[in-house]
Amino acid sequence: MPTPTLPDDAASLAPAEARALFRGGLRVPTSGVSAGYAQANLIALPRDWAFDLLLFAQRNPKACPVLDVAEDGRTSAPLFDGDLRTDLPAYRVYEHGRLVAETTDASEHWRPDLVSFLIGCSFTFEAPLMEAGIPVRHIEAGTNVAMYRTSRPCRPAGRLSGPLVVSMRPVPADRVADAVRITSRYPAVHGAPVHVGDPAGLGIADLSRPDYGDPVEVRPGEVPVFWACGVTPQAAVTASAPEFAIGHAPGHMAVTDARDADYQVP
Repeated sequence: MPTPTLPDDAASLAPAEARALFRGGLRVPTSGVSAGYAQANLIALPRDWAFDLLLFAQRNPKACPVLDVAEDGRTSAPLFDGDLRTDLPAYRVYEHGRLVAETTDASEHWRPDLVSFLIGCSFTFEAPLMEAGIPVRHIEAGTNVAMYRTSRPCRPAGRLSGPLVVSMRPVPADRVADAVRITSRYPAVHGAPVHVGDPAGLGIADLSRPDYGDPVEVRPGEVPVFWACGVTPQAAVTASAPEFAIGHAPGHMAVTDARDADYQVP
């Protein structure tokens, strides 16, 4: 059976339609897919580590806003009426902090003791940015968002610690205030930026070499703007080396059944 392809009108796909394509083997970044519906990062850890992650998220809410949790043995969640093992475009599997596999189907790796966390994703507020006339370069280019590990440590929790990860979008200098205002209305999906301007302020040496995703052009008159990123838990997994974990491949998100507007505050 041939691998499905993403239709030209990917923004109009219902979440269940998008998940069916991913279940069929389609592997693409999900930015711009199912416009109007929230997307989420996935991190699944053994039950023995679940409290550490919950505490880590509570102490680092900007990077790790928890939208939903599937208890051990569950492969779906109230916000995600699909299969967490198969219905994301790509997964990463970790053993003792090392990336050991990347796959489009995590079924063979899944363990019955995994507790799955759905963490808010900044893809959720990209549609409002574009509706306001603020360009989103990686969507324009058809690439993945650029993501970077920073020199800024997260607050540790139990056995988990690690660096803040950020996503970057170039914004015209005269629209930065608008981008801050728009995204600040979505605190459950990272909210306002954590840094604007010089990447060295976050310990990022070279914007052309992201740690995850694809580089994007910063054009004259534009400013790099950085938002906290839900890949942060995977950076903590790498740093803290739990025995096992499964996460989404960065940029290849869980398309949920929740609406963007559910997370917008006045």
